Amino acid sequence: MRLAVTRTCWTLSLVLATLVARAVGARPESPPALVAAVGCVGLTVSDADRSVDFYVRVLDFRRDVESEGTGEPYERLSGVFGARRRTVRVRLGDECLDLTEYLAPRGRPGPVDSRSNDRWFQHVAIVVADMDRAYQRLRAARVEHVSSGPQRLPDWNPKAGGIRAFYFRDPDRHVLEVIEFPEGKGDPRWHAAQREKRPGALFLGIDHTAIVVGDTEASLRFYRGVLGLRVAGESENWGTEQEHLSGVFGARLRITSLRAASGPGIELLEYLAPRDGRPMPPDERPNDLVHWETEVTVTDLEGTVRALRRAGAAFVSAAAVAMPDPALGVADAVLARDPDGHAIELTTKSRRASTRGTDR
Repeated sequence: MRLAVTRTCWTLSLVLATLVARAVGARPESPPALVAAVGCVGLTVSDADRSVDFYVRVLDFRRDVESEGTGEPYERLSGVFGARRRTVRVRLGDECLDLTEYLAPRGRPGPVDSRSNDRWFQHVAIVVADMDRAYQRLRAARVEHVSSGPQRLPDWNPKAGGIRAFYFRDPDRHVLEVIEFPEGKGDPRWHAAQREKRPGALFLGIDHTAIVVGDTEASLRFYRGVLGLRVAGESENWGTEQEHLSGVFGARLRITSLRAASGPGIELLEYLAPRDGRPMPPDERPNDLVHWETEVTVTDLEGTVRALRRAGAAFVSAAAVAMPDPALGVADAVLARDPDGHAIELTTKSRRASTRGTDR
C-alpha cells in the first residue's frame, strides 16, 4: 500500500512539474526554419568605386556583379522616395558584400563618435590565415584603428581563448574585423577547405556578421523563435584584451552565435557593461551611411512576413517587392527590422541568379 501511494505521489509530482514548466514558459522545441540561408551582407557607402577599390586592393575581395536601379520597386523596398541606387557585389571565398551607393537622395554620414557598444553597430568578421601579415597589410593601407592593435583572447576563456582579432574601419568608417582562429576553434573549414581551395590566400572569407543588441533574449525570440536560426555557440568575454579589441573601456559582452543551414553566422553582441550604448536612430534610413542589412533567403516569403508581423516586428517595406533587375539574384524582397532596428532583407532567389566573378 505504501509503495502504491509513493508511486502515485511521484506521478502527480511529475505531472505538476510539467504543468508548472509550461506555465512559466519552458523553452519550446525549435520552430521550423523559415530562413534557408544567410546571404550577402549589405552596407551603404558614399562612393561605390572607392569602396570597391578598398575591398579588392586591401582585403583581396573580387568584384562580382553590379546593379543600378530607380523607380517604384526601389522606393517601396527601401522606403526612400526618389531612390536611385547602385550596388556592386564583391566576394571573398564563398561569401559576399553588397556595397550600395544611393546616387539620390544622399543620406547622412555616421556619427563621428560612434562606439562599438552603440546599437547601430554592425561588422563583418573576415577570417585571415596569418594575423601578423594581415595587420601589416592594413597598416600599409593606413586604415583607421578601432582596436589598439591585434588582440589575443586569453586562455582562461575556453570558448574564445587563442583567437586573435582586430577591429578597423573602411573608407566610410564602417567597422570591420579580421579574425584568426587557432586549431580547434571556429568552423573547421577555415583550417582546411578554404585553404585548399585558395592556397596561399591571406584573407579567406567571412565567418559572421555581428550586431549589438540591447537584450539577447528579445533578439533570440526574433532570430530563433520566429526565423528558426539555431544557436551555434555562446560565450561571455571581458578583460583588457576585449576592451582593447572593441575600444570600449570596461567592456563585458554576452556573445551568441546563430547559424542557418548555410552562409555566414549572425552574432549577437550584448554589452553587459557598460550599458551606455546608444539606440539605433529612430529615423535611420537605408541611404544613411550607418545602414547595414543582412540578406536572408526564406522558404516562404509571405509566411515569414506574417510570422514576423504576429511577433510585432517593424517593417521598412509595406509588402513584398518584385525586383526588376535579376543581376543580384533576388526575385522578391521585404526589408524588416529586428528588435534593435538592424535591417534584415528577406528574399526569394531569382532563377537567373548570377554566380560569375570578375577578378581585378
